[in-house]
Amino acid sequence: MTKGDRIAAAALGLVGAPFRLHGRSAETGVDCVGLALLCARRAGHAGAAPEHYGLRGGDAALFAGWLRAAGLRPVRKGKAGDFVLVRAGPAQAHMMVAVPGGHVHAHAGLRRVVEMPGASPWPVIGLWRAGR
Repeated sequence: MTKGDRIAAAALGLVGAPFRLHGRSAETGVDCVGLALLCARRAGHAGAAPEHYGLRGGDAALFAGWLRAAGLRPVRKGKAGDFVLVRAGPAQAHMMVAVPGGHVHAHAGLRRVVEMPGASPWPVIGLWRAGR
């Protein structure tokens, strides 16, 4: 099983976890960054996420810096287990995890982690992959 396969499996295993802004725990809640961090850690990736961040403002270079600092690398073509950075609204970035047939993400409105079939409904800013 590849690291990407393990990340996708971890994401699917977190479906239903509660949403909590800046959350890092499946039990008490995660936001989109916390979800990505938990999935990466459960797959054996040692990268760290920023502690103090805001996903508003639209600074793609800032987001890219955080993702590189977390040990991720940009890729052109996505696959299951990749991290998908999207523009969920005006000046609003959001992180999802690609899984077979769709994505998993922390949905603030539904207050839980959900699986979403198909392609992203939001414009994709970039695709990022954890090392081998």
